[in-house]
Amino acid sequence: MRAFPLILALALTGCATMSPPPPPPDTEVGVAFNRTSEIASFADGIADPQSHRAVTADDPVRVASISKLVVAIGVLKLVEAGKLDLDADVSATLGWPLRNPAFPDRPVTLRQLLSHISSVRDNDDQYAIPLGGTVRAAMADPRSWDPAHGPGDGYFTYGNMNFPIIGSIVERSTGERFDQWMKREVLGPMKLDACYNWPTCSDAAVAKAVELDGPDGNPQKDDLHGVRPACPVFVKDGAACDLDRWKPGENGALFGPQGGLRMSARGLTRVGRMLLNGGTLDGVRILTPRSIDALLGQVWQFNGRNGETEKGFLCSYGLATQQIPIRVAGCKDDPGTGGAIFVGHAGDAYGLKAGLWIDRARGVGIAYYVTGIAEFPPPAPGTAMGVAERNAFRRTFALLPR
Repeated sequence: MRAFPLILALALTGCATMSPPPPPPDTEVGVAFNRTSEIASFADGIADPQSHRAVTADDPVRVASISKLVVAIGVLKLVEAGKLDLDADVSATLGWPLRNPAFPDRPVTLRQLLSHISSVRDNDDQYAIPLGGTVRAAMADPRSWDPAHGPGDGYFTYGNMNFPIIGSIVERSTGERFDQWMKREVLGPMKLDACYNWPTCSDAAVAKAVELDGPDGNPQKDDLHGVRPACPVFVKDGAACDLDRWKPGENGALFGPQGGLRMSARGLTRVGRMLLNGGTLDGVRILTPRSIDALLGQVWQFNGRNGETEKGFLCSYGLATQQIPIRVAGCKDDPGTGGAIFVGHAGDAYGLKAGLWIDRARGVGIAYYVTGIAEFPPPAPGTAMGVAERNAFRRTFALLPR
């Protein structure tokens, strides 16, 4: 008698069971657009589990590291105004010496900070600096630096801590609170009801906030239910949330330049349209075409030994922008672009995976996010993206005209 295949035999005897498929994401939202308008969109799932409010493409969500791209837009506005220089030593603006202790004679520049080749390193989430703390104190710890690769070596390691430093530079150069300056000079001119850590968003935006849950359904961020957070910044347990203690440039981490932007998927498309139009949005000039080229151009590309690629996903980087795909050995950065080259940024935090990507050659782009995702999901075949994130990319990409 012929034996059953092993898997079938085990299943019939109850000794093995097939793994259940992963649960669907809590929400999945995507918008496709071109230079002038939206092409198509979808929005599935629940924005607020408490009220069972359905999600829409207009609901603000914490877009995680896409926040960095928007910060870079603000930095380039200051460069255009002559207040900052991409290639100058940032110590003069900060008012204290920013130096890697292993390379004390090498200056750190804004270009290096924006492109993660500054030798700044994350250490135990030190980029979350509480009210009353300082960026200077965080950077005095040698663990905040790469001891083997210095500024100017061109060695890439993605690090959130670069952006609290940049936030401090923005504050020192403007004399204003980071979130308020970004609202007036960057988000406002693009007619975006968006904000860093909620203070400058409208009550209507707060009422539509998307709650971010983990795969177990427990809230991780923005379980607001229409009520502003009691404290919009990180404070130590028992400390008062007194924003009158803010001093320009002391703590550029307070409003989350590395990941604290709240913006809708439809809002992200306005950022994308501005980039596609060479710095103009609906007749309003945000940046010059030269600045857009600088923002979207490559500063670093993986050559097999000059950086860390996050398991093959980060293989090319500009001024807070990433280009995909890069066909280099060891890179798994193609979620299914059909041969097109996209530039933009991904977001990943608190159960959310997101992306804003534009195809400059065709003049189109996509913005999407999914929530309720595990922190380290297994990658989809052929890419470093997880299955849910890859599917959201492809579903939104499919809305684009062929």
